[in-house]
Amino acid sequence: MSRRIILGSAAALVVLGGAGAFVLAYAGEQPPALENSTARYTAPAGDREGSLTFTTEVTAASGVKSLKVLAWPADGPFAKNGLTEKELAAAESATCNPAGEDTARCTYKVTVNAADASESEHGRWHVATLATAESGNTAFDDKTATFTIG
Repeated sequence: MSRRIILGSAAALVVLGGAGAFVLAYAGEQPPALENSTARYTAPAGDREGSLTFTTEVTAASGVKSLKVLAWPADGPFAKNGLTEKELAAAESATCNPAGEDTARCTYKVTVNAADASESEHGRWHVATLATAESGNTAFDDKTATFTIG
């Protein structure tokens, strides 16, 4: 075999190896992903309080740092101007527990009393989320799940 073929093959292996390392590094920096998201609203009745429960599975290669959650009415102020990641950063956090190697199952639950329910806008609501990985990467979705009040 000629020296030119051997050097050309070695150079090709270096280029392909570098490209493969770049792909693996890039894959490790993907934003968190949410799956199996559900929102359930139960209205208060009589002496019993109601609740809003949101659950989801968050996957992040570096681990899940936090999940911020905000419920908002579809016909409310964010419908016109949109909700931003910055606004959601100040929202309440869900409780996240490990559910696999790089996945956490996160739950956000809030009780709803009769006074809160009567003041809430009836109709369709959305649940917005801001997931943050341990690496600092984020994933924002202003309509992760929906539910109905009334």
